[in-house]
Amino acid sequence: MKHMNPMKRTLFSLTVAGAAIAALTGSHEPAAAADASRPTVVELFTSQSCYSCPPAEVYLGELAKRKDLIALELHVDYWDDLVYGSAGKWKDRFSKREYTDRQRGYAGRLPRGQVYTPQMVIDGRAFEVGSRRGAVRRTLKRIAKDRGERLDVRVTPAAAGFAVSVKGEANPGGGIWFVRFIREETTRVPRGENHGKTLTNYNIVTELKRIGDWTGAPVSATVPADLADGQSCAILVQGENHGPIKGAAACPSPSS
Repeated sequence: MKHMNPMKRTLFSLTVAGAAIAALTGSHEPAAAADASRPTVVELFTSQSCYSCPPAEVYLGELAKRKDLIALELHVDYWDDLVYGSAGKWKDRFSKREYTDRQRGYAGRLPRGQVYTPQMVIDGRAFEVGSRRGAVRRTLKRIAKDRGERLDVRVTPAAAGFAVSVKGEANPGGGIWFVRFIREETTRVPRGENHGKTLTNYNIVTELKRIGDWTGAPVSATVPADLADGQSCAILVQGENHGPIKGAAACPSPSS
């Protein structure tokens, strides 16, 4: 295992607890058990400059295949200026400060909240080290069972993008968010902690935009979405201030 030195932990508030590079325990996820019509949202906070992150990114790619999950990668920016000896530093082109702020928002709200990579935040309700498969599976099962009322979110093709419908009994408050992501991208990293590696990332978030509010009343709207080849999208309904996910739906693929 490789641990971050104290300077990195202090400078970037990273906590890997010696387990962020946990060995992969299998190549396939078990069959989905939760309701695929009301998926759970998994957000992996990661960076191409993070030595501990590739195993979690591989795992995220497997989770992305499950119909009962919306699995997303959000690349933080606090690794971009880290100089790794003679290998220098690597600027992750997918990184954005807003994703770092989102992760910090979760850390400020969740019990024992922390900021580190690789971190999976599950439905905005709990977090786990992203490479600890067993812990992630247990938390996914617990959240799917105990999350309470779930909004019915539907996304269907429309002439100018996608038609979005949200209804249900969840308490009012929060926002309706449009998420655009790249389904898969492979990058050769010549510098930084992962120098010499070729990394494949999955469901990489490139846009996260609030498009409305959840007031408790049914919502119907059309979202313009000109998706390029290899892109997809999702709709999330989330409580204010990085609160729990109240409902979500993936955009249908062009062939569906």
